[in-house]
Amino acid sequence: MAFCPAPPLLHPAVEVRADAATTALRAACAVAVAAMLAPRPDVVVVVGEGGGPGERYGAGDAGDLRGLGVDVRVPFEGRVRPGGRRVPLPHALGAWLLDEAGFAGTRVGVGPADVGQLVGDLPSPVAVLAMGDGSARRSVKAPGYLDDAAEPFDAAVAGALRTGDAAALAALDAGEGARLLAAGVPVWRSVGAALTGRRIAATLHHDAAPYGVGYLVASWAVA
Repeated sequence: MAFCPAPPLLHPAVEVRADAATTALRAACAVAVAAMLAPRPDVVVVVGEGGGPGERYGAGDAGDLRGLGVDVRVPFEGRVRPGGRRVPLPHALGAWLLDEAGFAGTRVGVGPADVGQLVGDLPSPVAVLAMGDGSARRSVKAPGYLDDAAEPFDAAVAGALRTGDAAALAALDAGEGARLLAAGVPVWRSVGAALTGRRIAATLHHDAAPYGVGYLVASWAVA
């Protein structure tokens, strides 16, 4: 599986000009997604905030970047169908990462509440792409301004991702995550709960906060 952040600037169309920080972030995400796809999964489950309980995104659905001033539509899987559902930004960015990696298999988008059951119900092989940011309070220029607790909080998440500690992800403090504007916490908690007790080989590819928001990228091989 792969963990990637979901900032709008992950998509190159949102940037006014190329930036070294986002270039490094995209490169790390590409490495993590490639590692996730190396076993050739039949299905990739994209997990992100914005999907309500029981809601599924799939073929024919699409997201867009119009709210960010960019007239770009991002199909979730295949061609967009009339009446297809609008995909939340984390799922749209996840779909874009899969497109960049050349993944042509089935994609299923879900919210955090449904990842455990869905991964258990689907036949193997299944991969999970977990999309979510760290704290948005890492500096005075951050969206939520500086909070001294933000960096240690993100460091604890980075440690769990680095060591493959699913139980530590499951035990993240949801209230503190919300206070620190760490949008990835519900996703990390749900994925951690689904994988607690499994053997995991982990690699942390990226840990930075260039715009006052924690961006963490990791890949896990789950046995």
